[in-house]
Amino acid sequence: MRLMFPMIATLDEFRRAKNLVEQAGEELSSSGTDMMVRFQIGIMVEIPSVSILADRFASEVDFFSIGTNDLTQYTMAAERGNKRLAHLNDPCHPAILRQIDQVVRAAHARGKWVGICGEMGGDPEAVPILLGLGIDELSMSPARIPRVKRIIRKWSMADARQVATRALEQENAEDIRRLVNSSPPI
Repeated sequence: MRLMFPMIATLDEFRRAKNLVEQAGEELSSSGTDMMVRFQIGIMVEIPSVSILADRFASEVDFFSIGTNDLTQYTMAAERGNKRLAHLNDPCHPAILRQIDQVVRAAHARGKWVGICGEMGGDPEAVPILLGLGIDELSMSPARIPRVKRIIRKWSMADARQVATRALEQENAEDIRRLVNSSPPI
């Protein structure tokens, strides 16, 4: 069992939430119900402050799940429902990829896992980059699973790492998507 807190913005906020879980466990124990299972407690990375402080969070959380829809919206100041800002709402933008990279590096340095939650996890052009950045888990709608599995099988880790490294050097999402489409093997 895992427990994940959404919309965490600060370390203090996470600590307070985790403390409430611990208090609930103590209350259960004192009432005669023993919490026999230790479960992982993690957070959604949806706010840029968390990716910036990922190294600090990584020492306290058990895992990260990057909510790419909200992270993109808040990083790019582009509300998802606003059609006039739709061109800014691409999770393959280098600002988003760099945040993902930062979270993965911080988490893996502490032996923690990182998942992707949001449309990006099922985006065929994003999947090779996410693999190359070291994402441990992808979440997506069931209809996208067969295609994503085919893409994952086609890419070697070396090629995925190479395209991810090159993607981090690009200036915009269009160049990144063009890079993935021109790279083997998609």
